[in-house]
Amino acid sequence: MAKQITKPYGEIQDQVINILGEGTVIKGDIIASGDIRIDGELNGNIEAKGRLVIGPKGRVEGKINCSNIEVSGYFKGKINVTGVLTMKASAQINGEIVAGKLSVEPGALFTGTCTMGGTKEKYEAPKPKEEKKV
Repeated sequence: MAKQITKPYGEIQDQVINILGEGTVIKGDIIASGDIRIDGELNGNIEAKGRLVIGPKGRVEGKINCSNIEVSGYFKGKINVTGVLTMKASAQINGEIVAGKLSVEPGALFTGTCTMGGTKEKYEAPKPKEEKKV
């Protein structure tokens, strides 16, 4: 099902929701302007402007770039998400995560590295002031 969004001047645009069903295997890259849900298997990269959901039986190996992602299944590779990465209790992630925010439910498994907060400068503690002797 696609939701209809009304644009200014009366134009109507369909919000695209892409679904990779259980039992389906794709070897290749996916580029989407809408949301994606994966309940099957994907060996390749994903570039999505919308939300990505990897269902409990979903398996993805590759690189992911998206705005928000929810993982309930298996992922191996690199995730780059500008918004929130949500790891459900059944999630298994192996690899590298770069995320704006991270939400992890108890029971989720993660092996790898994680960087949060985007490209903000590293915090440096202020240097102590030197005392003057008189």
